[in-house]
Amino acid sequence: MQQSIFQEIKNFFVRGSVLARLIGVNVAVFVLINLIRVFFFLWNMDGAGDALTHWLGISSNVHVVLHRPWTLITYMFLHLDFFHILFNMVVLYVGGRLFSDFIGPDRLTATYLIGGVTGALFYIASFNIFPVFQEVAAFSVAIGASASVLAIFVAIAVYMPNYQLPLLLLGRIRLKYIAIFFVVLDVISIDQGNPGGHLAHLGGAAWGALYASLLKAGKDPALVIGFYLGKMGGLFRKKPRMRVEYTTKRPVSDDEYNRQRAENRQKMDKILDKISQSGYDSLTREEKELLFKMGDK
Repeated sequence: MQQSIFQEIKNFFVRGSVLARLIGVNVAVFVLINLIRVFFFLWNMDGAGDALTHWLGISSNVHVVLHRPWTLITYMFLHLDFFHILFNMVVLYVGGRLFSDFIGPDRLTATYLIGGVTGALFYIASFNIFPVFQEVAAFSVAIGASASVLAIFVAIAVYMPNYQLPLLLLGRIRLKYIAIFFVVLDVISIDQGNPGGHLAHLGGAAWGALYASLLKAGKDPALVIGFYLGKMGGLFRKKPRMRVEYTTKRPVSDDEYNRQRAENRQKMDKILDKISQSGYDSLTREEKELLFKMGDK
């Protein structure tokens, strides 16, 4: 029975999509950390649970971060509250599905990680610049995937601002308005509690907006970032089996390649415009196939 369960978990991470694996890692860490904290509680070791959070969460103290550089990554997978992880995973699922369909699943991991790191740096800088945080900057700690999640959602909202998302009770709302709502809510909530979290969210949102803007301009910094991520990004990517193919096709010339690329870009623009006006369901089968084919590229 145990072997079967472990095999199912292994198959999930080997065969699952990038989005499913990101959600799976977050949920697995949530369960594991809370089980450890329960153990500490039962043995009257509450201090050990708090120490574990500080060991994995991102500190606003620069000296602590320099001694615990791994926290720039670990904090964005760490949740203690059920409703915290529930909200983050719902938004990650919705935004991640759209991101994977229209921008590409291969860019999802880089956006998640860099969005989280940008949020952490924004949080650290804010707590060491603004006088209001002077008394707590030495021991404040932030946790959660919110900065990474907001980076993904804002990126797709900037990339496809007029895409309409059906919301319960509200009907179809354009992505740009949902993203604006999230950002404005974080700004006005800074003085209402958890200022570090809200500031980190804004840092992630800034990265998402910048990344999508660069993509629309024909630039993809994720390719460069992905090189430095190395094996870290490979943890969430399915590794294809080696395959040898033989072909007699001659390589196309530069002019022919550029012509084909321009034609494909024009087709994609028409499809995206159609989605913005009439929704994804209005696409024909051929248009959907072209969309996913271009998304993989």
